[in-house]
Amino acid sequence: MCRNPFRSIVVRAVEVVHAIEEALRIIDAYRPPSGPYVAAPPRESTGFGATEAPRGLLFHRYAMDAEGNLTAARIVPPTAQNQAAIEEDLRRLVQSRLDRPGTPATDEEPTALCERSIRNHDPCISCSEHFLDLTVERT
Repeated sequence: MCRNPFRSIVVRAVEVVHAIEEALRIIDAYRPPSGPYVAAPPRESTGFGATEAPRGLLFHRYAMDAEGNLTAARIVPPTAQNQAAIEEDLRRLVQSRLDRPGTPATDEEPTALCERSIRNHDPCISCSEHFLDLTVERT
């Protein structure tokens, strides 16, 4: 078992190969249905699901009233599930480097390392923007 979080990219590569093989198998076995959907009368109900996303499982739940109107929705993205682990990894990463001498130029290295650590948990956070502003105060 590998516990190095920076090796997660290798695991993702293996998952991509598996996903492609599975997609090809599904395509080969596909037979068009007789119709595009099955009619169902509206009723009060709750539905839920879990779908795979690039950074983990996406949980979602929806409730409808008797007329088929959406009355509630709850979506729990992987980011929310990974938040505690991300914060703990960052805390350990930064604390392990607090005793190193530094200058503003060398303080860029911990910022880059923190960003890499976050991307290991959630690659989508950093794709949207450079979100991390790490300030090192030495006393």
